[in-house]
Amino acid sequence: MINLKFDYKNALNFITESEITKFQNGIEKHFESLNNKTGKGNEFLGWMDLPDGIQEEMILDIEAVAEKMRTKSELSVVIGIGGSYLGARAIIESLSHHFHQIKTTNNPIVVYAGQNISEDYLTDLLDILDEKDYTLTVISKSGTTTEPAVAFRLLKAHIENKYGKEDAKERIVAITDGERGALKDLADQEGYKTFIVPDDVGGRYSVLTPVGLLPIAIAGFNIRDLINGAKNMKHYLAKSDKIDDNPVAAYAAARNALYNSGKTTEILVNYEPRLYFFTEWWKQLYGESEGKENKGIFPAGVSFTTDLHSMGQYIQEGLRNIFETVLSVEKPNSELHVPSDEANLDNLNYIAGMPIHEVNHHAETGTTLAHIDGGVPNLKISIPEINENNLGELIYFYELACAVGGYILDVNPFDQPGVEAYKKNMFALLGKPGFEKETEAIRKRL
Repeated sequence: MINLKFDYKNALNFITESEITKFQNGIEKHFESLNNKTGKGNEFLGWMDLPDGIQEEMILDIEAVAEKMRTKSELSVVIGIGGSYLGARAIIESLSHHFHQIKTTNNPIVVYAGQNISEDYLTDLLDILDEKDYTLTVISKSGTTTEPAVAFRLLKAHIENKYGKEDAKERIVAITDGERGALKDLADQEGYKTFIVPDDVGGRYSVLTPVGLLPIAIAGFNIRDLINGAKNMKHYLAKSDKIDDNPVAAYAAARNALYNSGKTTEILVNYEPRLYFFTEWWKQLYGESEGKENKGIFPAGVSFTTDLHSMGQYIQEGLRNIFETVLSVEKPNSELHVPSDEANLDNLNYIAGMPIHEVNHHAETGTTLAHIDGGVPNLKISIPEINENNLGELIYFYELACAVGGYILDVNPFDQPGVEAYKKNMFALLGKPGFEKETEAIRKRL
């Protein structure tokens, strides 16, 4: 059995059961195409086999390297962009103490670089690295993606200047292509410890490869439980492809029925601040997978109750092209009660003694009802608590649901041709060799 539950009953005022179940025949074919690796983008389906295919030898290697990195680090820098860092960050932030950057622990603080090209961000990072012992994990299949490549140039020079070339190479791990590419060549030349990004796994589906597992292990979390959660989900989903029994089938069908009814934006809602970056990972997974050929549900995210005081008005009464999927956590990892106050100036004694999570849960239920009344369909995904096992279930659930959803839209959910458009313009503006014609054309536009 799995812990994750999915419920679409709060969408049935807006779509009918028959509008959902009409996707059943197509979903059966899409599962077949995925399992037989015959559909669009089938050369990038290695993620489907990862939960069972991760060898004990690799896990031991990752755990050993992570332990070595921890002993050398107050900070551990992960250099990557998109899927090369979001999956790891999603899990690390979900499992960490909310104030882990100022709380003393035995594990290094994981920080990030290469996810932007901000000079001020990199300057501030270098200021901190001047003061702290640190290690680097650089993640890039090619080694030439601009944002992480720029960051690695800077940090490689810094770490070698700080520790010397020999010590620095013991503090750097490269996760890259197994056979080719600039980072692979550099890692071989310098003697860095390396892990391989599998050829058949795209970046946004790579959490359960060393891309995600090594940073998560460096942060001190249990990658075995994460893998086991994904494995449990994989085995459960293999039992049936029926909407009534398979939460992936039900989620893919319900969200596409809503899309067909004119609900073109999905807002992922969480009520736990530590799930913020899980939402960011989900946004990339769905945005980059479905947003093609002028199709796709736009993925957005909010953190309630915080964003009820900023986005709540629009969600309640704005353009009715939205639906919400609530990622609900049934119980917290701690317990804290509302205290009683004799003066009761804030008039909160009516909830004195109540657990804070119960207050949060009632806020969740009340918000859901208000938004339904305001014309916003709601789907619900719930997990018992935030831990490695349940997050592993969520990862595989969303990855498979995204693949099925892409096939429903008849797009390739495993490529990202549109991402290259901004790169070509940027290279032309920077004067990259080989882009002379593009440089001339874009300057005329400016």
